[in-house]
Amino acid sequence: MSENSSNRPPRRSRGGRGGNRNRRGPRRSAPRKPKPLTGWQKFLKALTFGAYNPHKKPAKRGKSGVPQTRTPRPQAEVAPKPKREKRPRSERPKRAPEIIEVTTERLYVGNLSYDAAESDLFELFNGVGQVTNAEIVTHRRTMRSKGYAFVSMNTVDEAKRAVEVLHDQEFMGRKLLVSGAKAKPETAEP
Repeated sequence: MSENSSNRPPRRSRGGRGGNRNRRGPRRSAPRKPKPLTGWQKFLKALTFGAYNPHKKPAKRGKSGVPQTRTPRPQAEVAPKPKREKRPRSERPKRAPEIIEVTTERLYVGNLSYDAAESDLFELFNGVGQVTNAEIVTHRRTMRSKGYAFVSMNTVDEAKRAVEVLHDQEFMGRKLLVSGAKAKPETAEP
């Protein structure tokens, strides 16, 4: 039977020019997977800590039988990139410390040395009046002082006297800032 005598319509080419399919060019094949390693190849690879690779193409050898090494090409000189200029940080205007009028027994102590302990504050403020509580504010994770504290005196008059006497006094190498503390924000309880 001939091809035209069948019930099928004649086959059309996809190329647009018609004719032979082989005119489109050489057929490209998918990249081959490397052959699995033999036992000896695996042994050599393990012995050389992975440096042995049987699938690597061997180096070209010159007339003397020694592998040829490529000489590096001289590279064109590249001008160094200009360094990016750093913009100066915008300086925040320094604010004068806020002095708050003493209305309660609680005092704010700022510019405190990081080495100061609560016992040091008790000793310092006991010279002015009776201290009921001294609390240095610390960082939550590092537990290091943040440089300020709150001191509670026995009466408001003692707190006012402590501000008059201890404000701008040198303590452990720093001038203290002593003023009235802002009122604690009240937490809403359900």
